[in-house]
Amino acid sequence: MNVARFPRELERRPRAVAIGTFDGVHRGHQAVIAAAVESSAGRTPTVVTFDPHPREVLGYEVELLSTLERRLELLAGLGVEETLVVEFTPELAGLAPEEFLEAYVLAIGAETLAAGESFRFGRGRTGDLAFGEHVGLQTRLVPLVPGVSSTAIRQLAAAGEVRAAAELLGRPLEVEGIVVSGDARGGTLGFPTANLRIDHSLLVPAYGIYAGAAGGNRAAVSIGVNPHYGGAERRIEAFLLDFEGDLYGSRLVLELWDRLRDEASFDSESALVEQIAKDVEATRAATRPLTP
Repeated sequence: MNVARFPRELERRPRAVAIGTFDGVHRGHQAVIAAAVESSAGRTPTVVTFDPHPREVLGYEVELLSTLERRLELLAGLGVEETLVVEFTPELAGLAPEEFLEAYVLAIGAETLAAGESFRFGRGRTGDLAFGEHVGLQTRLVPLVPGVSSTAIRQLAAAGEVRAAAELLGRPLEVEGIVVSGDARGGTLGFPTANLRIDHSLLVPAYGIYAGAAGGNRAAVSIGVNPHYGGAERRIEAFLLDFEGDLYGSRLVLELWDRLRDEASFDSESALVEQIAKDVEATRAATRPLTP
């Protein structure tokens, strides 16, 4: 998929455009993108999206469901051929709706524009798809998918309900980061882990032990402060089953399938090792969430 940061980087051509922030690319977002792809006969299926998240720029705290890199990967998997990533700034937010459409939608050749029914743009969020019709665009207003929202997914993640979150996402909840050096305790216990450094703005689900997968391997994942060793700093560590190799410096996307238990302190290190072994077996037996 071709990705551009400025309209001038995309050839002006007939396009079917889906517009939105699409953080997490959940089932509601997928419906909007499908509307653009399905109406793209003779037009290039394109997404116009925003980075950073508009709410961040407007002064609100947001726990992001995905990095921009992951968002673009997911969009490409839905049949999007080109994406324009628009830098969201206070100046952009101050554009009149018609100005925004002219500069970022019409400028790349859009003929069809799809958006969710709650999507607003332009100064004071006064623009909706009716403005698209005023400037000659064919529009596709996509109804909300009942019960599906980024807010609902965040609430489920905060409760550790990762399987329910997967139903709304259309795929397992993910945690993404770069593998960095840790305390190396896992190796001494016989379960070497990949320690993830993640962006401070990304959502992290409830502390606990999870079964999941990463890079084609099942993974037992610990999220929390490692209370057995008196930890205070949040750690995200993954033991990849049946994996051999060096992951330091690599980007890792962890799928979380099930929350197995709370994190805990144990009476002895042998008791800790025994419990980790049980967690690994539970991870072997876990099933990837079935999603709509």
